[in-house]
Amino acid sequence: MRDSCECFQHDRRVDLATLDRRQFLRHLVGAGMLTTALTIAPASARAEKKLPKALVLSCIDYRILEAERYFLSLQNLGGQYDFTALAGASLALSGMPHQYDAEAFWDQLDISYRLHQIKKVLILDHQDCAVYQYKIDPNLAGNPELELSTHTEYLSRAYWAIRDRYPDLNIELYFVSLNTDVKQISPLAKVIT
Repeated sequence: MRDSCECFQHDRRVDLATLDRRQFLRHLVGAGMLTTALTIAPASARAEKKLPKALVLSCIDYRILEAERYFLSLQNLGGQYDFTALAGASLALSGMPHQYDAEAFWDQLDISYRLHQIKKVLILDHQDCAVYQYKIDPNLAGNPELELSTHTEYLSRAYWAIRDRYPDLNIELYFVSLNTDVKQISPLAKVIT
């Protein structure tokens, strides 16, 4: 069988670019490269591309990433989300620690909304966030009630800021504890200034 496929002959090279489709595929199969051909097939030959369902904003803290991935899979997102990580998550939308963090989020949300037609945004803050301790209160993690209410306040601010710009998006707010519990947060009433 080896002699019947030109690509295995040692005395001559085959220029695959000059072959017609059938000859080309025969050489790929003969060379054991069919899987490679399938991965580079034109888009029309592959299954329909799935678009992300949501944009997820999370903190950069490595301690909560696995818990978040698991939680997002339980939300039937199954990896079908755009992911943005900014230190402080919801706090970043208020311009802390830097204004360019908020600008980065708005750019990512706009791209996700326009190109991927996302339907919702999920924001995941977490317990013992160093940015909240640095910018808001160094003792915040020592007072669980104050910590949750502070995160709820900034998650709510983020909620209303997104709602004002993208009224058709669903927005979900969450607080992730270090023991991997995820609590949904209801936004506080909008403060009109």
